[in-house]
Amino acid sequence: MLLAQITDTAHKLVDTAGKNLPQVAPQDELRFGDLLVKGGWIMLPIGLLAVLGLVIFFERYFTIRKAAKDESNLMTQVRTSILTGKLESAIAICRNSNSSLGRMLQKGLLRIGRPIKEIEGAIENVGKLEVSKLEKNITILGIIAGIAPMFGFLGTIYGVIKIFYDISKTDNISMGVISGGLYVKMVTSAAGLFVGIIAYVCYHILNMMVDKVILKLETDAIEFIDLLEEPSK
Repeated sequence: MLLAQITDTAHKLVDTAGKNLPQVAPQDELRFGDLLVKGGWIMLPIGLLAVLGLVIFFERYFTIRKAAKDESNLMTQVRTSILTGKLESAIAICRNSNSSLGRMLQKGLLRIGRPIKEIEGAIENVGKLEVSKLEKNITILGIIAGIAPMFGFLGTIYGVIKIFYDISKTDNISMGVISGGLYVKMVTSAAGLFVGIIAYVCYHILNMMVDKVILKLETDAIEFIDLLEEPSK
């Protein structure tokens, strides 16, 4: 009987203590979108740079990838037509291919009968034009890689100014007063660096792809010149 009373009293004390404990308010979850908003107006140009960079990267990526497709079948058809004396057929094959290599070979075929150096020069000139088409807008990615972190740094300066402005208005150096400026400072810096790094990586990826295409075009052009010189050997 005594043990039951003691147990009942203990339960009542525990319940009373639990009711008297301060209730901890649930913390709000910090969402990614809310974090970006806290970066202020400077996040707008950084976001525009990010979108522009992605659009340029994917557009150039698929264009260069298309130019890098295997053209061994084209070279085989051109070789067969030349060796059988069907020059017009070879020109038509190159024209219908609608590729960088096809346009280079077509220019060379149209110069057949002239000195080999002139043929090489014509092919090289067309090759330069094709490469310049592939490199179109890639330099913009390099510019984005350079100026995106600068916008982040601008956000850092703006955040520091905001901190001092808020302190001057309230004459208070509490964390609540300076938190707004700190958000601007840190979020814009992180966003600017992130966009700059991504643009830098994309810029070099595209340049490496273009270099591979150039090497392939040069190799095929050399093979074509050797093919033209074969009958004279």
